[in-house]
Amino acid sequence: MHDPEDRSFFGHPRGLGYIAFTEAWERFSYYGMQSLLVLYMVHRLLHPGHIEHIAGFVPFRHFLEFVYRGPLAVQPLASAIFGLYTGLVYLTPILGGLLADRVFGRTRTITIGALLMAAGQFLVAFDITFLVALTSLLFGVGCFKGNLASQVGALYATGDNRRADAFQIYYIFINAGVIISPLIAGTLGEVYGWHWGFGAAGVGMLIGLTIYLSGRKWLPPDSPIVEKSESAPKPRLTHRERMAVVALLLLLPVLTMAIIGNQQIFNAYLVWAERNANLIFFGKKMPTTWLITLDSIVSVSFLAGSVVFWRLWSKKFPEPPEITKIGIGSLVAVTGFISLALYARVAPAALSATIIGIYYLAFFAANNLVGTIGGLLEKMAATHFWLLHSALCGTAGIIFLQAGHFFGYLLAPSNDASRTTNH
Repeated sequence: MHDPEDRSFFGHPRGLGYIAFTEAWERFSYYGMQSLLVLYMVHRLLHPGHIEHIAGFVPFRHFLEFVYRGPLAVQPLASAIFGLYTGLVYLTPILGGLLADRVFGRTRTITIGALLMAAGQFLVAFDITFLVALTSLLFGVGCFKGNLASQVGALYATGDNRRADAFQIYYIFINAGVIISPLIAGTLGEVYGWHWGFGAAGVGMLIGLTIYLSGRKWLPPDSPIVEKSESAPKPRLTHRERMAVVALLLLLPVLTMAIIGNQQIFNAYLVWAERNANLIFFGKKMPTTWLITLDSIVSVSFLAGSVVFWRLWSKKFPEPPEITKIGIGSLVAVTGFISLALYARVAPAALSATIIGIYYLAFFAANNLVGTIGGLLEKMAATHFWLLHSALCGTAGIIFLQAGHFFGYLLAPSNDASRTTNH
C-alpha cells in the first residue's frame, strides 16, 4: 500500500491521476468506436455490396437469425450484433481478472488488453476484418477494464472514506472520454469517412497505454502472482466475506435492469434520433453521435453535483451506504459506476480483480437485452418503447432501496470482529 498521506491528486494518491487519465483515453477509444458502430452497420456494412465481403459473416448471421427465430432486417440485425458484442465486452473481464490474479499479473494483462484494443480499432474500419476486429476488442477490453478498475480500490487502506470519492472521480474522467470521443472520432467517422473515426479511436488507446506505463511506479503493487510470495498460502474467506459475495451476486439481475436504459443510448437511441430529431443547427446538420456527448455532459454535471452534495451532507448527517445511493441513482438512471465502488470495496482482497469481472456480468446481460429490446424499435410505438426502459430502471431503484434495508450491513464497511468469524 502506498503512503496514506499521499494526497497529490485532488486530495487523492497520485496513482489515481494516472489511472483516471488512462481510463479516460481508453473510454475515448471504446466509445469513439461504439458511437459509430450501429450507424456504420446501418448505413454501410450490412447493405449489399459490403456485407458479402465480411469474412465469416454468413454463418454468423445464420446464428443470430436462429437465436432471434427469423430473418433480421438491417436495423434489427445491427441491434442484435451491437447487443451481442457489447454484452460479451462485459463478460470477458471475468477471464481478464483470472489472468491477472493467477497468470500474468495486472500490469502485463492491462498492457496486452490495450494492444489488442488498439489493433481491433484499426481493423474495424475494414469490411473484411470486421468480425476479427470485434473479437480483438472483446478480449482487449476483457484484459484491460476490470483490472484497471481494481487498481483504484487498491490505492486505499481499508476504511479509507476517500475510496468512494475516488470511484466518482474515476467516473468523471470516464465521462470526459465519452464526451470528447463523439466530437472527435464521431465527427471524423460521420463527416470524413468511417475509417478516420475508427483510426482516431485506435490512436486514443495507444495514448492511454503510454500514460499507464509512464505512471507505473505510482500504482499499487502488482497481483501476488508476479511477486515472490507465490508459495504463501492464500487467505481463506471469512463467513462475512462469503455472505457479502453472495449478496453481490444476488444484486446482479437488479443492476442489469437499472442500466438497460443507459446502454440503449448507443443503440436504438441513435437510430431513432437520426430519424426523428431535428439536428439542424445554424443551417448545418449536427452529427448524430454528438447526442452522446450531450448525454455525457448531463451525466457528469449531475455526478459532480452529487459528489458535492454528499460531502456537504456528511458534515451534519451520517452518509448513507453505497447501496442506498445505488437505489437513489437507479431512480434517476445513474447507477453503474456507483455500483462499481460497492463491488470493489466489498470484494475480498484475494479475489478483487475476479469480483470486478463478475460485476460486469450485469453489463453482459444488460447489453444483450439492449440488443433484443432495441430490435423492437421497428415494431413498437416510440412512447411505449421508451416507457419500457423507464419502468425497468424505476423497478430496479425500488429493489435496491429495499435490499439496502434488509441486508445492507453486509455491504457496509465494518471492522466488527463478531461478524467476521473464520470458518
